[in-house]
Amino acid sequence: MNNLVLSLFPGIGLLDMAFEAEGFCVVRGPDLLWGGDIRRFHPPAGVFGGVIGGPPCQAFSMLRTLQKAQGYEPRHGNLIPEFQRVVTEAAPTWFIMENVPQAPLPAIEGYGIGDRLIRDVWVGGETRRIRRFSYGLRGMSNLSASLDFQPDMLALHNPEPVPAVTSSDGGKSVRMARYTLTEMKHLTGLPADFLDEAPFTADGKRKVIANGVPLPMGRAVARAVKAALSQERTAA
Repeated sequence: MNNLVLSLFPGIGLLDMAFEAEGFCVVRGPDLLWGGDIRRFHPPAGVFGGVIGGPPCQAFSMLRTLQKAQGYEPRHGNLIPEFQRVVTEAAPTWFIMENVPQAPLPAIEGYGIGDRLIRDVWVGGETRRIRRFSYGLRGMSNLSASLDFQPDMLALHNPEPVPAVTSSDGGKSVRMARYTLTEMKHLTGLPADFLDEAPFTADGKRKVIANGVPLPMGRAVARAVKAALSQERTAA
């Protein structure tokens, strides 16, 4: 099995950390956070076993209507087509795309496409954060038996999950939980010293953590990928 994974829109690398913890070797692609631009990125074909990533979600977020009413437009627009382009160029065996539930599924020729909504608390996390994970396996049209989440992984871990980790309270019109940096690290499954040496302000650290995938959620997805690839290898 090719454990080499290309990460797109990696941000601070939380989804990458989750896949690394499950035995994958992750190579990070360009990100605006580090001055990169995916629109100028062209990966080699046939090198990576998988591609993971979460294109910016502002264009599909439930807050977009409020933001537009206040005169703001999403900064980055819809970059899912760039994710699709890179997957097509890289030609991996599989891919995972993370986004908000309202985001469309990717459409990539040659891949069977499926998706799952996952809430952090369902897979051992602490919060109510919910995300859509779209996935594809090359050459397959039906993924229901190939990439799935086992019942024990969907068991309710915390009967009273806390509100999702966010970077701000959203202003007067939208009420969202605001946590300290220490609380955000704990609720996202990160070590207490995470980003201690990073040259970001405290608010900057909070923002990049809030934009990432909680580690329990990411690790559940990575385990499901491993199980699916193992099934495919056994069947072959």
